[in-house]
Amino acid sequence: MNTTGYAINTYPDTKKIYDQLHALIRQPMRTLKPSAMERYLSYFKARCPKSKQMIDSARNVIPGGVQHNLAFNYPHPLAFEQAKGAYLYDIDGNRYIDFLQAGGPTVLGSNPDAVREKIIHLLETCGPVTGLFHEYELKLAKFICDHFSSVDRFRMLGSGTESCMAAIRVARLATGKKYIIKMGGAYHGWSDQLSYGMRIPGTGSLESHGIPKSCFRYTQEVYPNDIEALEKKLSMNRYRGGTAAVILEPVGPESGTRPVDYNYNQKARELCDRFGALLIFDEVVTAFRVGIDGAQGYFKVKPDLTVFGKVVAGGYPSAGGLGGKEEYMAFLAAGVGGKKSKQAHVGGTLAANPLSAAAGYYTLVEIEKTNACEKAGRAGDRLTKGLQAIMGKYGLPFVVYNQGSICHLETVGTMLFDINLFKPWQIPSRLKEIHARKDVMTHMGAAYMAEGIVTLAGSRLYTSSADTDDIIDDALSRFDRIFSEIEGVN
Repeated sequence: MNTTGYAINTYPDTKKIYDQLHALIRQPMRTLKPSAMERYLSYFKARCPKSKQMIDSARNVIPGGVQHNLAFNYPHPLAFEQAKGAYLYDIDGNRYIDFLQAGGPTVLGSNPDAVREKIIHLLETCGPVTGLFHEYELKLAKFICDHFSSVDRFRMLGSGTESCMAAIRVARLATGKKYIIKMGGAYHGWSDQLSYGMRIPGTGSLESHGIPKSCFRYTQEVYPNDIEALEKKLSMNRYRGGTAAVILEPVGPESGTRPVDYNYNQKARELCDRFGALLIFDEVVTAFRVGIDGAQGYFKVKPDLTVFGKVVAGGYPSAGGLGGKEEYMAFLAAGVGGKKSKQAHVGGTLAANPLSAAAGYYTLVEIEKTNACEKAGRAGDRLTKGLQAIMGKYGLPFVVYNQGSICHLETVGTMLFDINLFKPWQIPSRLKEIHARKDVMTHMGAAYMAEGIVTLAGSRLYTSSADTDDIIDDALSRFDRIFSEIEGVN
């Protein structure tokens, strides 16, 4: 078998995907038969009483009962106590196939022995944090610089959100310009300036509650895949303070929920060069998941700055960082008396702690040694092809595609409306429909969970190198049971 080192074997046909998605949202929603939904909901009452009791207690001290959006599940979140390889185990003793993968960082599967053993040794000798320099900071940074040709220097931070904040700060210092252009629908953390055009392109500050609109004065969005719109924004900005940076996810917003054409990144690179803007790749999800040199290696496009997260700490806390050319990263030199007269102020007491740096380093070493990206990608291919076959079997209009180990399963197309196609007076009613579709998506997510499959919000599935053919085939048989219960299926 020929190996490429990348998770993506064949890049998806984006035009075909968009045609399928647009056809999906033009149709009435298809959901589970009431009898099937009732049966799946009974699972949580009968099999998950300890989780229910714990979540009820948590609601008394935690807003909404959970600390992270990923943990929410209808009709109530579950509490997990064990993670190993491709499986999760809840406190009631139920086992689940894990396609959430902690939101993407565990390419090797959960809690791999090769990493855990090193971390246990570290905890016995150093402990998790000292506030001072540790050898693993060097080892991790050197690994990244050696594998990413666009990265001369790497600064580890506490999260992807912090890293995106640092990236735009550096871009403004480096260029002396103001505007930041992002793709509508993309998530680049929850900082004030980037919480704009969230989930659905064209919504601007609609979901940016608690943030003064003045924070978005220099933040703009363009529709995914619309290179002409990007060029127009860059051109207009020349007369209004200039564009400091274009920030994008190289596979498309929300980890490819709206995929971009294969050549989009190269075109964006050329436009940034022409207009003097920095190109920032948000590789929080794709770095070390698409390939050991990230999506930029796969697309053969070098950004000026790269945002890291998730896999960079191997699933351990404080996963974030920024890398790029030496001339730009000099603005992030820690300590006193850096090369630049002006420094971008960033910090974080627990950033680059020995625990996270060591976990990240040994995870990346193991990913490279075992060709984990490609293995996880093959699992994603098998899962996607199997789901497509099941949908064909039952005549369902659902859409499934993957970019390697990042798989997208759209049954209602909650996030795929195009606001710019509506008249202003139509938008309120269409937003109500979006919320209705979101409810249906949570119902599907409940069915998946009751069948022993953990997903990200019922619409995204991450595979890992721990997903064998047998595990994928087991998952497909569970999906088959669910889709056989969709309304209209005989």
